[in-house]
Amino acid sequence: MTLQPLPAFEPPYLMAVFSSVRGAEESGYAETLDRMNEIVAENPGFLGQESAGAPGGLGITVAYFRDHASLTRWRQDAEHQAAMEQGRAHWYESYTLHVATVERSHGFVRNG
Repeated sequence: MTLQPLPAFEPPYLMAVFSSVRGAEESGYAETLDRMNEIVAENPGFLGQESAGAPGGLGITVAYFRDHASLTRWRQDAEHQAAMEQGRAHWYESYTLHVATVERSHGFVRNG
């Protein structure tokens, strides 16, 4: 499997950047993450996401949405809201969410 970033999307679209530091509590985290990935993928305006982690525990996930309506659907989803509460209560030491409109997007893939 070749590792590649998501392709560039046709602007404008939104990106939600979730940066977090997790705590020691892991109970239920992986299962909830899998479920959140299933739910967001069902959102018709969801374009995709990329995640990375750094030594020391910093994690960053960037999720891309076609428009404000699709991002709002994700934010207001009842299961997602319950997962956010669990995160604040058990899994995260801290997090920050940034939402921005992407006005320009392009990519490059080396052939051969």
